[in-house]
Amino acid sequence: MRNEVLRSEQEMMNILVDFAMNDDRIRLVTLEGSRTNKNIPPDTFQDYDISYFVTDMDSFKESDQWLHIFGNRLMMQTPEDMELFPPELGNWFSYIILFEDGNKLDLTLIPVNEVEDYFKNSDGLVEVVLDKDALVQNEVIANDHQYWIKKPTAREFDDCCNEFWMVSTYVVKGLARREILFAIDHLHEIARPNLLRMMTWQIGSEQGYTFSVGKNYKFINRYLPKEDWEVLLSTYSENGYPEMWQSLFACYELFRKYAKAVAKSFEYKYPNYDEAITRYAVHIYYSLKKTN
Repeated sequence: MRNEVLRSEQEMMNILVDFAMNDDRIRLVTLEGSRTNKNIPPDTFQDYDISYFVTDMDSFKESDQWLHIFGNRLMMQTPEDMELFPPELGNWFSYIILFEDGNKLDLTLIPVNEVEDYFKNSDGLVEVVLDKDALVQNEVIANDHQYWIKKPTAREFDDCCNEFWMVSTYVVKGLARREILFAIDHLHEIARPNLLRMMTWQIGSEQGYTFSVGKNYKFINRYLPKEDWEVLLSTYSENGYPEMWQSLFACYELFRKYAKAVAKSFEYKYPNYDEAITRYAVHIYYSLKKTN
């Protein structure tokens, strides 16, 4: 790897826009993601999420030599050209590039006739960087409103409780069977995300619904008491059966605390199966301890 100096945002954007300006196939350029979000503190690890709206997709896809102008590549991925992971972008084609200077570019080619669909399905975090043909008629102002915490309905609250407590029994089953990867997956992929969802609902009930806690809940620690944040972190200890049991029970305690607070705030009914499932899990836990 070369010891290259990290190019600034201005340098990167100049390269990306100048290339588009000088290529007649590119008619519109947009910037997406965290670099458009004024609520995200900027840092050098933010991707450059760029879309080129083009008239001739195939000519770009014939070779990747044209990408060299953006810098020396450390690695590149073309998701729509992979067999193991089926493409998800329809007619679009993307390049995910990590450059030797540390900058990362997520560049997507979009047929120019799909501009309307693009904006219709946008998450709001979009800026128009270049529009050669005035394809975008309305002013576009980037915002992260789609990711703001939303007040749960009574049904959403009940569904979250139901999913958390029911899936937690799969974690118990996996631990009882000594199938730790099965247990880890159910805790990490389903149970804990519902705990985090409940925690954000409680945060919203106290602080309002005009902000986001970030992708993957990455800013949630800003809004939690220190002791709860430390307990939440402890639930990521999953490297053995004792640790998994403690992580599960810590999730139980946090979920119960935050779900009851949400129920009180909105006058929702907190389900009584919490007590039954907790007894069930504790019984199996101590039964296993006696036999081991």
